Amino acid sequence: MKVVIGCDHAGFPMKALVIARVKALGHEVEELGSFTPEPVDFPDIARAVCDSVREGRAARGILVCGTGVGASIAANKLRGIRASVVHDAHSAHQCVEHDDVNVACIGAQIIGPWLAADLVEGFLNAEFHATEDHVRRVRKLGEMEGE
Repeated sequence: MKVVIGCDHAGFPMKALVIARVKALGHEVEELGSFTPEPVDFPDIARAVCDSVREGRAARGILVCGTGVGASIAANKLRGIRASVVHDAHSAHQCVEHDDVNVACIGAQIIGPWLAADLVEGFLNAEFHATEDHVRRVRKLGEMEGE
């Protein structure tokens, strides 16, 4: 699977670990910044990552910022994106299985490197459980985007 990754300056120190874990799992990585620890605006990075997912250039995206919250807010503003903050192992896979999340948001100042590696693995190994209930709920999320 192709995975696109982006971070802001707060997530920059953890980005290399995330990329290494994605590659170790056998996935292709496209990195969209930030490429230095200098301050950047997270909405710009979120847009770049999410546009890649929305346009089908990547199957999933991972955003790394200080808390994951700002990245999640920015990502969820864009049609076709279902982003979630993932700070525990269950949410990392359950968000894909039940809600068809396509962008995971990780807070580098909240979690440590070992947990980050586990979250990346859970997120990327998960598959959407296309039950009638889950499909209906995800469809309703799509409908809400048009309101």
